[in-house]
Amino acid sequence: VNSAALQIAKLAGAEVFALTSSAEKMERARGLGADHVFDYRDGDWLSWVQEMTRKRGVDVVVDNVGKATFQDSLKALCRGGRLLTVGNTSGPKAEIDIRYIFFKQLHIIGSTMGTPEEFRQVMSQVWAGRLSAVIDRVLPLAEGREAHLLLEQGVQFGKIVLTP
Repeated sequence: VNSAALQIAKLAGAEVFALTSSAEKMERARGLGADHVFDYRDGDWLSWVQEMTRKRGVDVVVDNVGKATFQDSLKALCRGGRLLTVGNTSGPKAEIDIRYIFFKQLHIIGSTMGTPEEFRQVMSQVWAGRLSAVIDRVLPLAEGREAHLLLEQGVQFGKIVLTP
């Protein structure tokens, strides 16, 4: 779950679909505003999206996984849909069938952040209480190795903050 994208989409009025990896994380995603949540370890998330949208697909996919999900993220989009790729935790080199891009007239957008003005706009929503930073845990910097292990295991929901 990309908690920031989920909250921003909900704030913008979107019907939000979220994928996660446990019952606990599903509940937390619902708490942030997700309308539909699926545990991707339970099966074929693409079929679930197609069923939930009556085979229309979704307008936007925010993919922070990369290689393992990129092709299915394209397939999950409706005609004219947008794939926002924001990470590559499973690897940077995805093999894709480019026919999905031109037949469905898809847009692929890469993003690592935004402009300073966009950042100010998002932060104004944080200060107004409409968006929140989701922090899973705070650890001392000396436990940086343990923090990385937690990230690799995917057990966190939100950010892990290291403090001096």
